[in-house]
Amino acid sequence: MARRSQCATIISGEIVGFLSDMPPKPARKTRLLRIASLPILILFPLLSNPQSAQKWTLESALGKMDAGARDFRTLTASVEHIKYTDVVKDTSTESGQLWLQKKDEKMRIEFSKPDPRTILRSGNSLAIYNPKINRVEEYDLGKDRALVDQYVRLGFGTRSEDLQKSFNLALTGERDLDGKKTLLLELVPKTEQVRAQISKIEMWVDESAWLPIQQKFFEAGSGDYFIFHYSDIKKNLKIEDSRFKPDWPKNATKIKPRG
Repeated sequence: MARRSQCATIISGEIVGFLSDMPPKPARKTRLLRIASLPILILFPLLSNPQSAQKWTLESALGKMDAGARDFRTLTASVEHIKYTDVVKDTSTESGQLWLQKKDEKMRIEFSKPDPRTILRSGNSLAIYNPKINRVEEYDLGKDRALVDQYVRLGFGTRSEDLQKSFNLALTGERDLDGKKTLLLELVPKTEQVRAQISKIEMWVDESAWLPIQQKFFEAGSGDYFIFHYSDIKKNLKIEDSRFKPDWPKNATKIKPRG
């Protein structure tokens, strides 16, 4: 259990870049969920033909999700990560680009603002390159992969029965976002362990493309939340294999943090 908490803390802390000190265990688990949310949030192809909010039911939406998930292969998008901390009324934002490939569970995120950083994942392996100090941190997700993948499955290749095993789902209506009509879904984790960290998730699904353009995670026991907002989304474009290979300097310092 100690190894799981430490690994979750290190990985999630580096990806979102919030705290440099090791947080208490509840915070560690919360930030591991943020990692999972990166690919989660991007790939949630629910529906394929626009309908009015009155005509959609949760069951019909899940049916469209099953159909859309079957043909998902890759996705590229611009991503904006927004974190709100209620106690100090502070909002921080970072932005960059994301590439995902379903096969071999590959992901690359390049944050460019405010601080450059590259996150590269392939299966169990995750690497984080910080160009400011020319250092690569390498991780093996190990047992934490199951928790990460539970959230990754929210986005692509997800069967509705798998979703329903992890979340209580609700279709709450139609909303306008970024000048688009979206369906707003609410996902409440079923397990107390996860719900103690993330009380619920809201997801805005574009009715024209049937992909999410925004997800909002509500942290339990506070007014804190974090948002992933996506734009310029492109599904099933060819992504060169080189995109998922390390391209940092050969003289970069490599470390394998403990835990």
